[in-house]
Parts: sequence; C-alpha cells; structure tokens
Amino acid sequence: MSQKASKRQFNITPWLFLMPALIMFVVYVLYPIIQSISLSFYEWDGLGEKTWVGVANYVELFDDDRFWLSLKNNIIWLVFFMLAPIIGLAIALFLNQEVAGIRLAKSLFFFPFVISQVVVGLVFAWFYDPGFGLLGHVMGFFGMEPISVLANEDTVTYAIIIAGLWPQIAYCMILYLTGLNGLNPEQIEAARLDNAKGFKMLWYIILPQLRPATFIAIVVTVIGALRSFDLIAIMTDGGPYGSSSVLAYFMYEQSINSFRMGYGAAIATALFMIMNIYIAFFLWRMLKSEER
Repeated sequence: MSQKASKRQFNITPWLFLMPALIMFVVYVLYPIIQSISLSFYEWDGLGEKTWVGVANYVELFDDDRFWLSLKNNIIWLVFFMLAPIIGLAIALFLNQEVAGIRLAKSLFFFPFVISQVVVGLVFAWFYDPGFGLLGHVMGFFGMEPISVLANEDTVTYAIIIAGLWPQIAYCMILYLTGLNGLNPEQIEAARLDNAKGFKMLWYIILPQLRPATFIAIVVTVIGALRSFDLIAIMTDGGPYGSSSVLAYFMYEQSINSFRMGYGAAIATALFMIMNIYIAFFLWRMLKSEER
C-alpha cells in the first residue's frame, strides 16, 4: 500500500466512527428543527391540508399578549435558575471533605436529581396545598393564615421555580463535585505556600480550574429554564388564568389543545432562537475570557 493511500485511509477512519452519531444527529435533531421552522409558515390543524400563510404566524405571535407573558415568565425562570450553579457550587465545596457521614450527606443532596420531574411537581403541589400542605402548617404555627401560592397570580411562578431549583441545584452540585475531584493538587499546595486561603483561594485557584464544570452547569441551567414545561403542566396547567405559562407550555397549549400546529411551531422557533442567542453570547464571553 502506498503512503498516499495509507494517509487517505487514516483520514477517512475517524469519519467512519463518527458516521452513526452524525446520522442520528441529522435524523433526530437537525431534520426536526428544519421541519419545525418550515411548519411555522403554515396554518395546519395536524390532520388536514397545510395552508401557506408566510410570516402571518409570527405577526400574530408578536401581537399576542399571552406570548409576551410567557416570555416574561421564562425570563423570570432564567434569572432565578442562575442561582442553581452558585448554590450547587457552595454545596459541593461543603461536601468535598473527608469527614464521617459525608457519603450519606452526598446521597441525600443527590436524591432530587434522580427522581422524576412529575414526582417533584406532585410533592411540591402537596407541600403548597393550603389545606394539608406542610407550608400551611408552618404558617399556621407562626400565627399566619395559610395561603394558596399556586392559586395566586403574583406568587405562582416563583413557587414553581422553587420546585424546579430543587433538582437543578442537585445536578450542578454533581458537576462541581466531579470538577473538585480533578483539581490540580500542586497548584493548591503552591497557593497555600503563598498564604492564599479562603476567598482568594476560591477565586484565583479553584474557580479557574472549575471553568469547564461552570460552562456545562450554566448551559444546562439556561436550557432547563427556557424549556421548562413538566412542572407547570403538573402543578398548575398554566393557571391561574395563564399567569404561570411559559413558552414551552404555550407552544403545547396552542399545538395540542387548540390544534394550531403552525402557530405552535412559530412559538417553538422563537424559543429556539432565544435559546441559541443566549448560549452563543455566553460562549463568546467565555472564549474572550479564555483569550485574556
């Protein structure tokens, strides 16, 4: 075999290994995205013939008050979900020590991540119930009248976010625990010799080494906040009066309940673009930080 043929075979080999994954990505990710964007230019009930309407769905979307309310709720989700990496890091730092019983503590903090979102929604719905929920009993113990936070338009979104933060913090904690196990001990020892400790040790030595874990934690948290659906469907069904709806639930409501597949696809496309813009901006900031 000539050297040129051997080099050609060497270049093709990686693509042969990547081919199954690439085919799966095209069929199950790329094609549905293109199909959804294409569908957003049609009016379709899911059964009959599609009718081309151009950008009419998007024009209606930006004039729809329910869209802006859902987008506002998504922004609230995004802002409060940014607490998950911070709290997850704090818990990971607390658990990353060799003391008696620490493995049991780790398993207890890890538990919310392994249970279903449906179970999380049901547990918190019972917790918030003003009749028999634990929150009502705690408020009654302090002499306050129990309130139904899931029936109040001003509190419902925040109550669901708290339920969503519970497993999200556990996931971020796992990421940071993995990152802490891979820290360079030589750098930490050198920093200790230079009398670095406390916040300085965390900021200048530990956090730079946790940058990959931070990147994954933030990206996953952003995606989780923007595609939030299951907790809302379980706990409030978008109520009261649509006040807890987010874009993912609004899309489901229009597509499945109202048989407006084209309009639902337009909502999905808007959500997809918002998600991509945010993640692209974060990637750009991270790359700039790496260059500096």
